Amino acid sequence: MTLSDWARAFLAETRFATLATINPDGTPQQTVMWYMLRGDHVLMNTKRGRHKDRNLLRDRRVSICVEDGYRYITIAGEVELVEDPIVAHADIKALAVRYHGPKRGETMARDSFAAEERVSILLPIRDVVERGLERE
Repeated sequence: MTLSDWARAFLAETRFATLATINPDGTPQQTVMWYMLRGDHVLMNTKRGRHKDRNLLRDRRVSICVEDGYRYITIAGEVELVEDPIVAHADIKALAVRYHGPKRGETMARDSFAAEERVSILLPIRDVVERGLERE
């Protein structure tokens, strides 16, 4: 399924996604994430070694929810992990700029994220549920 124009506009606004991964015992693990649309994928990024990263190395099935009260979108699927350090660092910089603006985002990328091993997470936009986004 592709996103409606309304859903693309909703996701283009600065919001947070709740990412659910699967723990080794099968229970869900949730994390609030920065995200951005990249074509027909949702891009996220994390520091290597975090709980979600370890879960994704074992099982790449995820679900995200982006909400604004009763308006929300969920997307589920299997992610691709982008481990190339140049790409992953460019992605976290782009996300930092999206959420904090150019000056602060670039400072964060240089001072906080540059020394970290990062991995990008690409979720294909296929299994989508849209609620409350119809024309008002």
